[in-house]
Amino acid sequence: MTYKLGIDVGSTTLKAVVLNDQDEIVYKSYERHKSKVREMSVSKLKELHELLQGQRIALAITGSAGLGIADDAGFPFVQEVFATAQAVRKYYPASDVVIELGGEDAKIIFLQGTLEERMNSTCAGGTGAFIDQMATLLDVDLETMDQLSLQHTTLYPIASRCGVFAKSDVQPLINQGCEKSNLAASIFQAVVDQSIAGLAQGRNIEGNVLFLGGPLHFLKGLQERFKETLKLRDQEANFPELAPYFVALGSAVYAANEAVDFSYEELLEKMEAMAAKKIQTQGLPPLFESDEDYEEFKQQGAVGDILLKYVDANGNSDAFRSFNERVMGMSDEKLLNVKNRVGIAVGADKGEAVLGVIRAKKVNILLTDISCIRSMMSLLGEEI
Repeated sequence: MTYKLGIDVGSTTLKAVVLNDQDEIVYKSYERHKSKVREMSVSKLKELHELLQGQRIALAITGSAGLGIADDAGFPFVQEVFATAQAVRKYYPASDVVIELGGEDAKIIFLQGTLEERMNSTCAGGTGAFIDQMATLLDVDLETMDQLSLQHTTLYPIASRCGVFAKSDVQPLINQGCEKSNLAASIFQAVVDQSIAGLAQGRNIEGNVLFLGGPLHFLKGLQERFKETLKLRDQEANFPELAPYFVALGSAVYAANEAVDFSYEELLEKMEAMAAKKIQTQGLPPLFESDEDYEEFKQQGAVGDILLKYVDANGNSDAFRSFNERVMGMSDEKLLNVKNRVGIAVGADKGEAVLGVIRAKKVNILLTDISCIRSMMSLLGEEI
C-alpha cells in the first residue's frame, strides 16, 4: 500500500492529511505552528509513526510557508490554488466558486470557464489574523466573539482593509458602550465586504459556493454574514467539515500523481535534515556595531529623523553623517527638491523633534496637534 500525505504549511497553521489506497482519509490534523514550521513538520511526521512505519508514502507540500521546506528537503511542492482545485474537482465537482480565508491570506477562485484566482495583497486585512486582532480589541476569545455575533441586532460600518483603520472604527464604538454582539457581527461583516469588494472586484459570486479555511469553518457568525450578504440559499452555500484541511487534502490528491515515493524512514530522515539546516539570510549590516556605538549616538543629541536621516535640536545632521549614510532613505538633496514636504507628528513628546526637523528645513508643511504645538512653544519660551 502507498499512502498519500499532503502537508499544508500556512502562515499561521500547519495542516496534514493522509489518504489510503481507496482515497479515504485515515488521518487529518490542524494546528497553529507559532512560526516553528520546520520543527512542527518533523513532529507531525513522528506523530504518524504508527500509521506509516514500513509503508511507502507519496508526499506533496503546499502553502505559503511550505516552499522553503520542500526545496530544502527535496520534496514535491504544489501551488496551493492548484492543490485546492484538485480537491474541489474530486470531492465537490459541482462548485462554481471557492472562497477561502486563511491566517494571513484570503482568496477567491472562480472555477467556471477559465480557472481564475483573486488573492489579497501583502496586508492581512480581512483574514484570520485580522479577526484575531479584533477579538483582542474586544477582550474576548474567538469562540465567545463568534457566539456574541449570532446575537447581534445592528451592524456598524467598519474598515477591514487594514487593522489600524479598523481599530480606529471599533475603539470609539467600544468607548460609546456599544454591545459587543453588534461589534462582533460588524467585524465579520467587514471581512465579508473586504472579500467581495477587494477580491471579487465586480465579478459576480453566484452558483454553488464552497467556503474553505479555518475561520470559515469554526466561526458560524462569519458563515451567516457571507450567506446573507451573497443571498445564498442553504443548498448553494457549502461549508464542508474538511474546510480547515482542504488544501492539505488537495496536496495529498496531487501526491498520488507524483512519480516518486518514499519509505517512512527516508521521509523522516529528510525532514529532520531539513529542520537541522540553518537558514541562510543576507541582510544589511547592523546600524550599531556595539553598545558603545549606540551610546555614543545617543550622546550626540539626535532628537528625530525624516526618512531615517537624523537631526539634532538645531536641525544639524553633521554629527550623524556616518549613521545616516548606513540607512536606506531619500538623500537630503532629493528631499529638498520636493515642492511639498509634509511632516506629521502628534503628542507633546514630539515637540523637540519637530523643531529640529523644521530648523533643518526638511518639511515645509506640518500636520500636528495642540499638545505638540504647546510643547514647541514651551521649548521656544513662548506661550500659547
